[in-house]
Amino acid sequence: MANLDFKEQSYTAHEQHYQGNEKVFRRLENKDSIDFWRHERMYKTLAPFITDKNDSWLTVGDGIGTDANWLQDHGLNVVASDISEVVLTKAFEKGFVNKFSKENAEHLSFDDQSFDYIFCKEAYHHFPRPYLALYEMIRVSTKAVILIEPEDIGIQMSFIVFIKNILDRISPTLINKVWKNRFSFEEVGNYVYKISERELEKVAMGINLPCIAFKGINDYYTNSLDLSQPTSNKKILNKVKAKIRTKNVLCKLGLIPYQLKTCVVFKTTPTPEVKAKMQEQGFKFVEMARNPYLK
Repeated sequence: MANLDFKEQSYTAHEQHYQGNEKVFRRLENKDSIDFWRHERMYKTLAPFITDKNDSWLTVGDGIGTDANWLQDHGLNVVASDISEVVLTKAFEKGFVNKFSKENAEHLSFDDQSFDYIFCKEAYHHFPRPYLALYEMIRVSTKAVILIEPEDIGIQMSFIVFIKNILDRISPTLINKVWKNRFSFEEVGNYVYKISERELEKVAMGINLPCIAFKGINDYYTNSLDLSQPTSNKKILNKVKAKIRTKNVLCKLGLIPYQLKTCVVFKTTPTPEVKAKMQEQGFKFVEMARNPYLK
């Protein structure tokens, strides 16, 4: 019962998170900012999937409507959704989103296969029961669910696993001295539920989906820099770019994992055109083994 109470407490905190925030639309109102540039770098990984303007999209956990707004700017039919309708109502009134719906990600109100693509950016890690949300997103999609989320180094980085296995022989808490953000929480109240390729692979295999795909992304953000500054502020922009370049080099050397990942869980096998565009962008495409016992 306590877990159920905590789940409701978590969703209530998120529902109220943006209320009274006067700067909530700053990113949408200031698209020449370094902050918008950061997020657009992530959005651009969606390029292979926006070739057919007839496709319908649903954004999940889109509190301000920024995800839907970017997709709309590329000529797509999008419904923005979030646990709270307070800010999305204002976003609709301001013309930032064309359509919106108040939705709990664990219980989407839409029928099966209502949308071609479901997109969830940096919201999945806020959910108290993210697997329920993922299965719901898969249910209402026809083509794919796309997540952009922080990566779990405790699964993705073999060195951390190796160190943890050794330290656990002494004490299961010793790893916390090495893995500083093992138990990470955000101010709104959520545990940061990071993802891994292996976890999504198991989800796909469990329900006999055809394929998954991944592309790593690095980002840089700090409160010490005013990222609301325009991209013409080369001093700040170049510092952000330099930090990202350094991370990219370390990732290519295999020394650290990517900070974020665009993860695609396909409901149906993508067209050759989509696959070709994914390969151009550097996606890792993984075909699932088919279950030989259930056909």
